[in-house]
Amino acid sequence: LFAIFAFATCGGYSGGLRLSVDCANKSESDLNIDIDFAYPFRLHQVNFDVPTCEGKRRETLSLIGDFSSSAEFFVTIAVFAFLYSLAATVVYIFFQNKYRENNRGPLIDFIVTVVFSFLWLVSSSAWAKGLSDVKVATDPDEVLQLMSACKQQSNKCLPVRSPVMSSLNTSVVFGYLNFILWAGNIWFVFKETGWHSSGQRHPPDTMEKQSSSYNQGGYNQDSYGPAGGYNQPGSYSQVGEYGQSQSYGQSGPTSFTNQI
Repeated sequence: LFAIFAFATCGGYSGGLRLSVDCANKSESDLNIDIDFAYPFRLHQVNFDVPTCEGKRRETLSLIGDFSSSAEFFVTIAVFAFLYSLAATVVYIFFQNKYRENNRGPLIDFIVTVVFSFLWLVSSSAWAKGLSDVKVATDPDEVLQLMSACKQQSNKCLPVRSPVMSSLNTSVVFGYLNFILWAGNIWFVFKETGWHSSGQRHPPDTMEKQSSSYNQGGYNQDSYGPAGGYNQPGSYSQVGEYGQSQSYGQSGPTSFTNQI
């Protein structure tokens, strides 16, 4: 969802500004000069006609700058992040057993998450700088300075409407939110790998030592077997000091037998 908001607010943008040129000769004025631009912000290809206030002659101008590289990079990362998130969700839900069969699946997931975290940071920073340049290039006051008619004090050039950049500002915010989201997810993906579980396991030697010391402590299930255990109900046998086996009933010793 965060990736969708990121590329939708940037890739689907279209805006414009409106200028007014009031010439000394009113018949030559143009009070509604509309300049429209959109993603991918190749502003140098945006042309518009303005009056020169010298008769009926008009001049064709264009905005300054090409900011398509940072914008397209940002949108590309957002689209691929969305596709990978969608594929990972399908694997988590329907192929969980195959995902946990070996360490390859979690390891690939961990590496991709780290890479996307880095790319989100780079693309968001690049697009933030590109958006700042777009705002400058589309500032009505800056565009008015490109017109020859506005260099004459007898003519009045005024900005009528400035472009609305709220959705583009939102795209930058979602870019950094995606970076925080993916970077925070690194820890949870790392726990799925064998690196995290192997660090918490006890060494085999330690487990063997604990097992051997536990057996030597006297608790041995074989000691309650047929040879030295409870042979008959109500009686039990005990090996004497001189190799004699003594049997005791409920009321005391009943017989003594010599062992060979």
